[in-house]
Parts: sequence; structure tokens; C-alpha cells
Amino acid sequence: MKKVIGSVLLASLVCGFANAQEEKKDTTGFIFTDVKVAPTTSVKNQNKSGTCWCFSGVSQVEEDILRNGGKPLDLSEMYIVRQCYLDKADRFIRMGGQSNFSPGGSILDVPLMIEQYGIVPEEVYHGVEYGEDGHVHAELQAVLEAYLNAVNKHPNRRLSTAWRKGFEGILDAYLGEVPETFVVDGKTYTPQSYAKSLAYNPSEFVPFTSFTHHPYYTPFVLEVADNWFAAPYQNVPLDELKAIVDNAIDGGYTVLWAADVSEPGFKWRDGVAVMPKAKEEKDLSGTELARWVKLTDAEKKRDQYNFNGPVDEITVTPESRQEGFDRFETTDDHGMVIVGRATDQNGKNYYKVKNSWDDKNHKYNGFFYVSEPYFLAKTMSILVNKNAVPASVAKKLK
Repeated sequence: MKKVIGSVLLASLVCGFANAQEEKKDTTGFIFTDVKVAPTTSVKNQNKSGTCWCFSGVSQVEEDILRNGGKPLDLSEMYIVRQCYLDKADRFIRMGGQSNFSPGGSILDVPLMIEQYGIVPEEVYHGVEYGEDGHVHAELQAVLEAYLNAVNKHPNRRLSTAWRKGFEGILDAYLGEVPETFVVDGKTYTPQSYAKSLAYNPSEFVPFTSFTHHPYYTPFVLEVADNWFAAPYQNVPLDELKAIVDNAIDGGYTVLWAADVSEPGFKWRDGVAVMPKAKEEKDLSGTELARWVKLTDAEKKRDQYNFNGPVDEITVTPESRQEGFDRFETTDDHGMVIVGRATDQNGKNYYKVKNSWDDKNHKYNGFFYVSEPYFLAKTMSILVNKNAVPASVAKKLK
């Protein structure tokens, strides 16, 4: 099938550099000044789909193309989602249903899928063929899971030769058929040839994490369900994880960021994420007031996170970070992109982060600011171009 399109996107999609000390004031009392921001394409909306990993991963691809001098592009997230579903289905059936099949994914899924199956522009493959204006995947996921569970029961005692074709048929119905060829700016491509024409090399990207239950400077398979193909991540000390991000931002690279966003200090609507210190409680025992003031734990926690501007934050150590992971207080929630650095009115450092929850009804049009303590405590993993890794760290990893 051949589909003809025009130029993929206008240069107006580029957010551009923000090195010019731009101030951003938040209603919670924060005043942020952007210090260094890489060029980015427009904020997208994953809507009602569990595909943050793909929206953030594709965003990083688009930004790496810009960094390499390419024009601004809008690449198809749902093409990648479709290919990932196919690979997950193959693994699920081969492993007798004992592998993860969910909408979620890892920070490595996008470069892996591009390397194997290529990529297409958004205009070629929107992936919305089911009567909705945006991505709504609950029914799709339910149908795919029911289909695979039925196949996995082996009602014929052995697999038919048609099961995968049937699975592809479901994806065709919901997401659309993938064209064999398409035309961009007068040139005909396949998904693979189009990927090779872009100023992007998926093999240049390396995943990093920082946990103490494995030795540093050796790779290990990160134990989260969405690492469905058991990919190894490079394990580095916490200060070096931060150094990698800082070096990348200073060099004009963006960083794919997988993190826990369940903390009360993650205030998306207010455009900020912080880790406040616990407030000291007065000892009311034996007083008349104690008869009437009986706060629940939830009320105490809520009160702790009611702040108006910069706050004192916790000190994060490798040990406290590990405890959060071991006790499932830090979980693999969400994929985003770190695009820059900023400071607040007190000179404290923050990372500027691009999200995929649309740019409407939000203080910073889809971006927000993450304090360094929040990053240190709640980062699950990062994906970065290997050329952005400081030489001192790269040497230790050989």
C-alpha cells in the first residue's frame, strides 16, 4: 500500500533554545529561570493510553534529529506501539503466558523497535481507527489480552498457523494497516529506509540506573515488569547518574527519564515536583488541644505537602534510594524527557521536563520543573546518547 504525504512538519514545531534566562512564575510561589534548554518538538498527548514510554522515547528521537541538524519532525508513536505489541505477543505465546503483556514499556523499546522495524511519520500512521479523537486503549488492550489468553490455552493441542495473523488483524482494525511504502517530499520510503534517512542512530543510546543491590560499573537486568525483554542497564553511583544528565543537558542532548510520579510532591498542575522534608510535629500529649486535634496519617502527609514556594527538601543517599526501591515506594510509573536545567528564585537547581499529557490547562504548556532531590530519589532509569556520557564515567564502564 502506498500513501503520499507532503512535508512532514513546519519548523514552527520547534520550541528552540531557551538559554536566554526566561522567568516562569507558578501560582504556588515558585519563580523558575531557564538556564539551558535543548531544542524540542511540540508536546503531544498520550490521552487514555499507557504509552508514555513511546511518547517520551519518540520525543527523544525527534530531539536528537534536531540536535544533529535535521528538520523538525512529527514521528508516529502508534507505529512503534504496534510493533512492540507484536513482539510482546510472540514472547508471551513462546513463554506460555509467563511474560509481561501490558501497554507499558521500557526506555529501550523505541530505539529497539526503530532498529528492527524502522519508523514512519505521524501523517502516515495516526493509529486511531476506532471512532475516537485521541488515543483510548482500554478496549484494545482488553481484546488483545483475551485473544492471547485464548491462544495460550492451546485448544487444538498445538498452535495454529493463523494465530499471529489474527492478532495482526486486531491491530489493523484498531490502529490501522501499516503501508508498505509511503512518500515524503517526493521520495518513496519503506519504514526501514525512512529510519535510515534520519539523523538518528538507535545504537548510540545507552540505559543507566543506580542501585546498590548490584555492583556499580556492571550491567544488570533492571527488575521491573515493563523491562519485558530483560534488557541490561548500566549501573553507576548516584552522583554519576546525575553527572550524566547534567553533562547531556550542557551538551544539547535530551535525556529519557523513567520515574515514580506517585509522590504527593509531584504537583503536575502546579508545574513542579519536590521532596519536602517532614514537618516537625509538636507534642500535644496531655494538653486540652490534644482532645480535639487527632490528625490521621493521611492528613499529616497532606499537610506536609501543602507548600507555597521553595521548600526544604530531603537529603537523598544511595541507601535511602535503594530502600525506596526495595519497599516499592519508588516504582516504575512514567516516562518523560529531561530537556533542560533551571533555577528557582533562591538559586536552587531543577530539571525542566517535557511530559506527554497535552499542553492544555497547564502552567507551563506541558513542561514542568523537577528538583534535584526528587530526581535523585525517584529516578528509575535514564536513556542517553553515549556521546553525552562524561569521559570519566565512560572510562569506568569501558
